[in-house]
Amino acid sequence: MGDDRAERVRTQEFFGARAAGWDAKFPDDAPRYADAIAEVSPGYGGFVIDAGCGTGRALPLLRASVGPSGTVLGVDLTPEMLLQASAHRADAALVLADCARLPLRDGVADLVFGAGLISHLSGPADGLRELARVCRPGGRLALFHPIGRAALAARHGREITPDDLRAEANLRPLLAASGWRMTAFTDADDRYLAVAERV
Repeated sequence: MGDDRAERVRTQEFFGARAAGWDAKFPDDAPRYADAIAEVSPGYGGFVIDAGCGTGRALPLLRASVGPSGTVLGVDLTPEMLLQASAHRADAALVLADCARLPLRDGVADLVFGAGLISHLSGPADGLRELARVCRPGGRLALFHPIGRAALAARHGREITPDDLRAEANLRPLLAASGWRMTAFTDADDRYLAVAERV
C-alpha cells in the first residue's frame, strides 16, 4: 500500500507541474482522439468514463459521441489537471479520484476511455480490475495514445523493452486476468489503441 501511495504522489507531482502547458505541448493530437473515439463510442445515451482525463481533451469528443442524454465523467488524480479540464470543458462531470478506487457503483459504464492511462496506474492489475468493476458486462475499455509505442519511446529517447506493459503479448493476459477480453489491438506510429470487452 505504501508503494501505491508513493506512486500516486509521484504521478500527481509530475502532472501537476505540467498541467498548465500540457495541451500546448501536444497541439496536433485532436484528430487522432476523434478517430479513436468515433471507433469505440457506445453511441447515443451511453455512459462514458474518461479515466485519467487530464486536461480533458477527450471530453468534448466523448460528449458529442453520446449526445445530451448520455453521461460523461472525467476522472483524474491530479487537481491541477482537473482545473484545466474544468476551465475549458464544462460539458462533463469531473471527479478527483484514483482510477484504481473509483467512487462509482458496479456496472454503470458502457465505455471506459483511458488516454495514456495504463502506464500511470500505480498497480495495473488492480486498476484494470477496478475499471472492469464499474463497467457493465459487454461494455468496453479503450486504452489509447495518439502515437504508438515505438514513436513514444523515440520521443523520450528510449527503446521499447520486452517488459513493456502496453505490448500486446503482455497486455492481453493482464486484461484477461482483470475481467476483460481484448478484441482489437493497433500499435502504429500514429496511434495506439487496445480495445477490450468486459466479460
